[in-house]
Amino acid sequence: MYNATEQFAEINKANVAQATKLAALALQNAEKVAKVNLHTAKSALAQGIERAQAVAAIKDVQQLFTLNATLADASVQAALGYSKNLYEIASEAQAQYTALVEEARTTYTKGVAAWVDKASKSAPAGSEAAVNAFRQGFAASTAAFDQFNQASKRVVSLADASVRAAAASASKVAATTKGRKAA
Repeated sequence: MYNATEQFAEINKANVAQATKLAALALQNAEKVAKVNLHTAKSALAQGIERAQAVAAIKDVQQLFTLNATLADASVQAALGYSKNLYEIASEAQAQYTALVEEARTTYTKGVAAWVDKASKSAPAGSEAAVNAFRQGFAASTAAFDQFNQASKRVVSLADASVRAAAASASKVAATTKGRKAA
């Protein structure tokens, strides 16, 4: 005999496992961001001390202008490095979350399909049309989600390429500016 309660219990167990994975993933990524922020704060403190000592050692106006240009370049490079680190963490996290969602969706889809199969076997006579309608609706929603998922992946890929191109361009501009100031 078919027992729907057991079927739903299995689906719920899978949902709890997915929620646990999601929580662990969120904590891992929060830890990565915290490490980057702590490293950045330590670097900023050390650079602040170095800069204060460099300012205290200035003897003429030319040294002041040279130091100002050097410090500006260092600040831009530090900001670019920090942004790049955060973007890498975010990109990696996005890929991990996507994989987790796809895994959960696959598990859910299989669970619902198994539930419909078992329920249809013990359904009363004459309910085949309703079961088939449900199957078709579920198949259509699954196909729609697949199309949405593929489109989302393309958008994310294009956005990633744009951000990486912008970062490379910003690095080149910073390097070009540094080269001009040195000349």
